[in-house]
Amino acid sequence: MASITKLAENYVLEHPSIKDCLKNGLINYSSLSRLIASELGLSPKKNFDAILIACRRLKRKLKKENIFEKKITSILKESRIEIKNKMIAVVLEKDIYFESLAALAKEIKKRKEVFGVIEGASGTTIITTEDFLDLIRKYFRSRVILENKSLAQITIKSPKEIETTPGTYAYICSLLADNNINIVETLSCWTDSIVLIKESDVEKAIGLLRF
Repeated sequence: MASITKLAENYVLEHPSIKDCLKNGLINYSSLSRLIASELGLSPKKNFDAILIACRRLKRKLKKENIFEKKITSILKESRIEIKNKMIAVVLEKDIYFESLAALAKEIKKRKEVFGVIEGASGTTIITTEDFLDLIRKYFRSRVILENKSLAQITIKSPKEIETTPGTYAYICSLLADNNINIVETLSCWTDSIVLIKESDVEKAIGLLRF
């Protein structure tokens, strides 16, 4: 019984559209149970009741998410959105010279422009404006792995409650993803949530983020 419950719950949680319908009471439990049994290769006759009970229990768990969702949308209603276009995200090899990175940062900061660095396990990403692409190439030459251009940086400046409200950042990412907007890079700083997307997606993204 426990294993069937876990399988059913995992199936729903791995399918966001089904999860949302279940959470909002817009789903037929019998049809869902038959679908899960079919998709997971389980015997409907033997496991139907267990799957049905698992779905009903999960619905009660998901009700709690509605409370957080209301708080999240309340926070986003109080947030301010800033947009900067003509941005780039350049991925460099992991082992780059710190001196070159510091020199690049100095040049960009001197002109009071955006400069961000994300250090990952397999590379380092520099986020800045298109004006500095040639300078990045000059400093790092063959160490450039990927150049993402024609990006826009959306900065969501939220009230401090965002720090203690679970799921806010995930909500933003899911909202964009569900509407076919790819996040090229993402980072956060205290109450600022920052995403880089294609410039062509900006209008659509802003429409979604206006609460």
